[in-house]
This record gives sequence, structure tokens and C-alpha cells, in this order.
Amino acid sequence: MKPVTKEYRKGLSKKESFLISSLAREDKTIFTIEDARRYVPENTKEVMHSLARKKWVLPLKKGLYAIVPIEVGISGADSFIIHSFVVASYLVEPYYIGFWSALNHHGLTEQIPRTTFVATTKARKPLEVLNSEYYFVRLEKRKFFGTEEIEIEGRRISISTKEKTIADCLDHPEHAGGIEEVARAIYFNEEELEFKKVFEYGRRMGNVTILKRLGYTLERTGLMEKHRGLFRDFRPSRGYTALDPLSPRKGTYNSSWGLLVNLELKPEGWMY
Repeated sequence: MKPVTKEYRKGLSKKESFLISSLAREDKTIFTIEDARRYVPENTKEVMHSLARKKWVLPLKKGLYAIVPIEVGISGADSFIIHSFVVASYLVEPYYIGFWSALNHHGLTEQIPRTTFVATTKARKPLEVLNSEYYFVRLEKRKFFGTEEIEIEGRRISISTKEKTIADCLDHPEHAGGIEEVARAIYFNEEELEFKKVFEYGRRMGNVTILKRLGYTLERTGLMEKHRGLFRDFRPSRGYTALDPLSPRKGTYNSSWGLLVNLELKPEGWMY
């Protein structure tokens, strides 16, 4: 039987209908319990429980809900899917989608991370929302820049630019699948990246390890000749940083870049 609006709306009370229509007029597709309380100040939690039971709203986490569009059909919340980036945009402020998630979005890797990585300046524990995992990477304020906006499902989403994504991933390869995944992104997308920006971002972020890993990666992938000018005045700091934070701290010491090479990069064996 073909679903119709009348069937879909069956069972809504006047109070529930008023709440849903009022939020819709504000374009509040995702809303908090406080938003609902503005229109239904009494028994708000009971109303939200009823709407969730009737599949008109989809609970995302405690106190956060999504309105299920009419066009989804009579199955309501059971067949409603929200893009993980949209959900992430409501979980913390300030934020931007970054690291492995941004790497995939920009087409710099074909690997699809199961976790959505969210950069923020606040400490947040990982969350699971609608069977999707969200990991929050706390950044110092000096590192919180280099974003752009994209539109997903009618909402503006903040995400790191391609070059900032590479700089972030070199800063924390552990949030990007490891240094080899980052190196592959650099190797296969070299023509799409402005390495001067990557270098400048790394310097601005104040972590010389970013530049160490960038230089070593360019050298190992045969791209250094084209970008050697960036490193003309670069001198690695004293001490050796691990190339790959995910690998054991054992390997060879590279004095040119001040790195403990604990994972060999072998681009001759890489294939997409």
C-alpha cells in the first residue's frame, strides 16, 4: 500500500504537531531538548519520548534529536539516515571535520574510516551516535585554523582544507591511519596539493615534527627535487621523533630529518 501523509501523521497529538511544525519553520532539523522546551514548556521529556516512540524524531544522544522528514515515509526513524558530518557539527563547538575523515572527503585517500574525526579546542570523550563513532581531537588554539565550509543535507559544515588536512595528519598520523596512509595521500595527490601552504601551516602550528615528516616523505617518494626550495633554511630540532606514532619505537635514526624511522615507506609497492 502506498504511504500517504495522513497515515504518517496518525497518532500525533496537537501538542506534538505544534512542536514539530514550529521547529520545522525554524529549519531546526536537528534540535535540543531546550529548543523543544520553548514550544512545549510542560512535560517536555514525555512529549519527546512519545515522538521518538512514534518515529517522528530520532534521538541522536541525550538531549539531541533529529526531525524525521515526511518524505521518509511511514517507517519514519527506522529508515532515516543522517550524514555523520552533520551529526558531528552539533556535538561540539568550535569544531571542524579533520584528519582521516577530511582526508577521505577531499579524495586524498580511498580508505573510508569507520570513525568520524572531529577537531576541537575542548576535551571530549569519544561518542557513539546511531552506531557511528565520533573521535574528538583536542587542538591548541594556535593549531585551530585552515578550514572551509561545505554543504551537506542543507547544513554548512566546517572542514579542514586539503593542505591543512595534510598538515594535521603529519602532526598526528595516528588519527589518519598512520604515516603510510598520509604518505600515500601525498604521493598520489602531489599535483593537487600546494606544498608551500602545507609547509607554512606546519611552521605556524609550531611543531617542527610536521616539517620533519613532510621532508622525509617527499624524499622517500621521489618528490623532494620539486619542492627542495621549501627546506632551504630548514634545520631539524635536536632529538629524534618517531616517524610513525602507531609503530614500535625501534628502527633506524635519520640524522638529516631528525627522525626515528620506525616504519619503512616503500612507494614502489603502493597501489590504489
